[in-house]
Amino acid sequence: MRRRAFITLIGSTAVAWPLTAHAQLPDRVRRIGVLLPDAQDDAQSQADIAAFRQELQNEGWAERNVRIDYRWSDGKADGARAAAAELLSLAPDVIVTDGRQGLGELRRAALAVPIVFMEIDEPVFYGFVGTLAHPDGNMTGFTGLPPSVGATWLELLNEIAPRVARIAVIFNPRTAPGAVLFARAAEEVAQKFAVEVIRAPVFAPADIDAVMTTLAREPGGGLIFPIDGFTQLYSQLIFDIAARDRLPAIYGLRKFAGGGGLISYGIDIPAQFREAAHYVNRILRGERPADLPVQPPTKFELVVNLKTAATLGISVPPSLLARAGAVIQ
Repeated sequence: MRRRAFITLIGSTAVAWPLTAHAQLPDRVRRIGVLLPDAQDDAQSQADIAAFRQELQNEGWAERNVRIDYRWSDGKADGARAAAAELLSLAPDVIVTDGRQGLGELRRAALAVPIVFMEIDEPVFYGFVGTLAHPDGNMTGFTGLPPSVGATWLELLNEIAPRVARIAVIFNPRTAPGAVLFARAAEEVAQKFAVEVIRAPVFAPADIDAVMTTLAREPGGGLIFPIDGFTQLYSQLIFDIAARDRLPAIYGLRKFAGGGGLISYGIDIPAQFREAAHYVNRILRGERPADLPVQPPTKFELVVNLKTAATLGISVPPSLLARAGAVIQ
């Protein structure tokens, strides 16, 4: 009962959307809420925030006319729930959120506050929007990686570690149900590269250890880690086991390669934050989320960690290094 009353209160105090598009900057200070899935001290989150703020400034939004409130969920469902409630209690004019977990919490409570999301796989399937072209509600934003990238991950892993013969796709079905689509895309091209793809669902850190240890018992093992909040929590465990058992792995997030993983290929996240800033600007100037189409990512980034490659005894092909957006020494 208290929760229902709280939601009603938030809905009644939300700021209504102005009707006039491309209006002049308002006299009053506008408020933006930002919900992030990581810890506050996460280096990638800070880089994302910097890109977002810079683009807002380019659009004319600075300290004199906008206040930005940040909340972090630390990769936990309870954290996302609490962070979403805190942001809504501040009566923001618009909320920006990264990832499905935070958006799910906001959808249950924010019925009138405009929301710009990022990295959301299949937003129509999950019911966040009506269609990509016409969101038909208070949400719009930018999709995550298309499932076809699963095939790209396999190709890149084969290129950097051509001796790989068996590849385990590791994910938690509860936190990343869409990962099965990426696994399927990898399976569809597996025969072309003479490799076997194994789906490896995990639900606890011990499961990750068991899958990786079993895979390493025979030569030729490799790993694919789709984007998954669960495996992000245990990234250091993954790095340690991969180094111990000399298992090459590819990841869907740059932060993994930056933290000690071999290679990553995924969305250029700061670029998507800059795109989100453009949508926030348009909403603050009067446009409705329902009229802003959901857009796919336009920039992708390949990152190679040479230090990890040396630890695994891998010589990275020059052709791969030439295509990398970043090389970690």
